[in-house]
Amino acid sequence: MKRNRVVVLAVMCGGMLMGGLGLATGLQAQAQMSSAPMTDQAAYAADAGNLGRKFSALAGAMAGKYDWRPMEGVRSVSDVFNLMLRENGMLTRVLENGTMQGGAKLEPINDPAKMQDALQASYDALQKTIRGMSASQMMEPVKMFGREMTKEAALRMLLADQHEHLGQSIAYARMNHVVPPWSKPRS
Repeated sequence: MKRNRVVVLAVMCGGMLMGGLGLATGLQAQAQMSSAPMTDQAAYAADAGNLGRKFSALAGAMAGKYDWRPMEGVRSVSDVFNLMLRENGMLTRVLENGTMQGGAKLEPINDPAKMQDALQASYDALQKTIRGMSASQMMEPVKMFGREMTKEAALRMLLADQHEHLGQSIAYARMNHVVPPWSKPRS
């Protein structure tokens, strides 16, 4: 039992590290692919789009396993996906209104098709908000989780957190013998 916990933690930590590194390298690669300079907002929006595609794909691939969790007291597959919905709503409010408060209370979603749609819609809304921001709006102050920061810092913090949760979700999938859809060999 103890050995299983060590393996779970090692896989999750490795996934979280790789997810965090993916944010930086992904943004760099996206900027280099275009001959025109990419704005920060465009890079952040592209990153949110990538997260949305991957989380939505995992939501479909993990159908039938939404209640699975690696051990008691740890988020389930469904818990992680629902957390991304809440974070996207909160981040959109912070970027648009400067506050975490407000927004409708989201009921947990456990249906894979509904989850895929909800995740994609939440990332689409976040991307639209990010793209609509000016450079000066990105520097506006906000208070999030009791800390003063700029809107851009709030965006970076939550996107990095979501990359960690993507790593967690990939580890969950692998532990359930599910290959993330974007990792499957192409025919």
